[in-house]
Amino acid sequence: MGVLLSQSLHLTEWEPFVISRATQAQSYQKRWSRFLKNHKIEVEKIYLPLVMAAISNWTKGRLYIALDTTMLWNKYCMIHLSIICSGRAIPFLWSVKEHNSATIAFEVYRPLLRKASWLLRNQNDVMLLADRGFANQALLKWLKIRNWHYSIRVPSDTLIWGVHRWCACPVSGLRTVRGEAKMYHQVRLWESGIEIVNLALAYPEKVAEPWAVITDEAPTLQTLYQYGLRFRVEELFLDSKSGIFGLTDSRLRDPQKLNRLYLVVAIAILYSTIMGTTVQLSGLRQQVDIHYSRGLSYLKIGLRWLRGSIHKGRELLQLLPLPYLDPERCFASRRAEADYYEQLLFSRVRSLHCAKQS
Repeated sequence: MGVLLSQSLHLTEWEPFVISRATQAQSYQKRWSRFLKNHKIEVEKIYLPLVMAAISNWTKGRLYIALDTTMLWNKYCMIHLSIICSGRAIPFLWSVKEHNSATIAFEVYRPLLRKASWLLRNQNDVMLLADRGFANQALLKWLKIRNWHYSIRVPSDTLIWGVHRWCACPVSGLRTVRGEAKMYHQVRLWESGIEIVNLALAYPEKVAEPWAVITDEAPTLQTLYQYGLRFRVEELFLDSKSGIFGLTDSRLRDPQKLNRLYLVVAIAILYSTIMGTTVQLSGLRQQVDIHYSRGLSYLKIGLRWLRGSIHKGRELLQLLPLPYLDPERCFASRRAEADYYEQLLFSRVRSLHCAKQS
């Protein structure tokens, strides 16, 4: 309640919103400090049943999992797995490590992937989305064993075999112009040339630099759209760190405390998002959203409805599971809608089958 209503992770901001027998403000802060220090609190046992219940009806269709990292004060790195849903992303699994770089070795984040694989064992179609820092041979082997699909961006200096018959060349050597997309089938990666993948190389009109995305599926424009879903994680980080809840204002400097504090953030995000989709599905969105069509994220819709429940006596709705398909896309303006539909427009698309290597 303190996080949802104060929209702050500064412990002193929660006191007006939490009912307790304590009479001193300091008693509240000490109580929450004890929670953050309590080593018996098992974050995953508290959160995972909630998020798995939220997606319990996602039995058909592809599940997109985004792998990313974010830095806190240039000292702590949060490794984050999130589920793409309803135009945004919701937290799934995370771990905070004391590390001064956003680039993490595969052995560090493999435990999160293994846990995610076990939790999603009943999902027949899972795709992992990741940025350049995660493109490595160990990850591709792991995904192949688990039968997970992937759409991963690779750095511009990644060596590619098969485009030129007798030698490798870096991705940056496969020149493309703005508005052009090239689909390379069956290329080999890195100096060893062992990993065989498909490559979608594109320079969309609305981006600053070309994309080079590898996938295990046939490369198409859909490959680029799927990779673009990864950017929804950045909106989640923005909401968590500075946009709504202010994780960077918590002043905590301990990985385990940050793990437990983010548990509170994750539950707040999950609960508010589910409340927002419930408001949408109940036909009540326009009571809290001034736009004719949806112009707010479900997180913000849920937060506004919850505050109205406190201050205006609105009904606290019975929650519905998260819908697999977005009930209504979100555009804050007509310009934003035009940018969304124009971001992956190309004047030329080519499909190239690469030379086989002996």
